Amino acid sequence: MADTETKLKVGDMAPDFSLTSDTGTPVRLSDLRGKRVIIYFYPKDDTPGCTTQACGLRDIYPQIAERNGVVLGISPDNEQSHQQFKTKFNLPFTLLVDRDHHVAELYGAWGERTAYGQTYIGIIRSQFIVDEQGRLVDVQSPIKPAASAERALQILEV
Repeated sequence: MADTETKLKVGDMAPDFSLTSDTGTPVRLSDLRGKRVIIYFYPKDDTPGCTTQACGLRDIYPQIAERNGVVLGISPDNEQSHQQFKTKFNLPFTLLVDRDHHVAELYGAWGERTAYGQTYIGIIRSQFIVDEQGRLVDVQSPIKPAASAERALQILEV
């Protein structure tokens, strides 16, 4: 679990990773160089906050694509869960499986959370935007579900 000393910040190289997508194919971040990549970590498919966040990004996806951007959603859910979530909400972007939360840990998006009065270890809803060279240009951890899309567009406008 990352502590505040090791948190990623704007200007850092985004840690590279390879994860299995909702279609079962591997996706490696470094293969997306030349694109602007919005990486968002979310706790669970088809839950209220996660649906709000995903649908917000879905609704602005044409503007993201116009700005040479792609979206990668990452959670511990499996391929089948991701496929159902994508189909149900017509999500046009890739969802990645991080079962062992290794990538979430790399990005500081795994740690202590409080929900409904309970404290536990899990995904910290976070969003990272990576430029064409692989550097972080925005780090939002935590981020509110409804703020994801607006923040992504603000950063991509620059």
